[in-house]
Amino acid sequence: MLAYITWDVSPEIFSLGPIHVRWYGLMFAFGFMIGFALVRRMFLREGAPEEWLDYVFYFLIGGTILGARFGHVLFYQWDYYSSNPGQILKIWEGGLASHGGVIGVVTALWLFSKIISKKSFFWISDKVAAPIALVGAMIRFGNLMNSEIVGVPSEQPWAFLFVRARGVLSEVPRHPVQIYESLSYLFTFLVLIALYWQRDMWKKPGFLTGLWFVMIFGFRFIWEYFKSDQGGFGQALTTGQWLSVPCVLLGLGMIAYSYRARPFSPAGEELDSGALPRR
Repeated sequence: MLAYITWDVSPEIFSLGPIHVRWYGLMFAFGFMIGFALVRRMFLREGAPEEWLDYVFYFLIGGTILGARFGHVLFYQWDYYSSNPGQILKIWEGGLASHGGVIGVVTALWLFSKIISKKSFFWISDKVAAPIALVGAMIRFGNLMNSEIVGVPSEQPWAFLFVRARGVLSEVPRHPVQIYESLSYLFTFLVLIALYWQRDMWKKPGFLTGLWFVMIFGFRFIWEYFKSDQGGFGQALTTGQWLSVPCVLLGLGMIAYSYRARPFSPAGEELDSGALPRR
């Protein structure tokens, strides 16, 4: 007899009239709140202006949502949305792509660096790398609660029968790939936060950002083999894998750059080659 876990959890926590509180939204919000607190501690440690925190928060929220939405439209369902442009802004109906979210975040951090901090892009990106990995882990947990982004059929005893999944996706037990991905992003968060606090890797401009790209999209490439078809332009590889490859290469390039770049001081300024900033 095939052993599996029946997953029939409601995506909604509770409702009060027209207000519906869902796990996905709660995980998204919690992730950003915890991330905000972590970045605040980094700002305090390095003596950065606290008033910049609000700007970072707003830039990231806007960049994440807009980038993820338009990434989904362009990468996964362009045929549909190009014929129905009025549906593009209906984010509440679902449809966010993590690769697009990354493009939005990078754009938002670049704008923050140019307009607000006037510092290197890596000064802020290295700080938010670990918190964003944590947000990713919590969002994937939200996907689990929504019974979406399910895996391919599986006969493993830990396979989930997603009763609330759409159509044929609910008919057989499948890999709980949302859990796999969530745990890998949580591991990425722990590695990055340890390197920041215990190894002072914030001194190497771009190292933490580059490692984030390598780990997040390296894991993403692997877990795509366990996911059901998400649509898009994938053939030999899935759409998610094709989009992950350049991200991993970009991350490796950032890591290589970090070993050649002049180190940061606690104020975010580049020191002369060979100089060591004080803690």
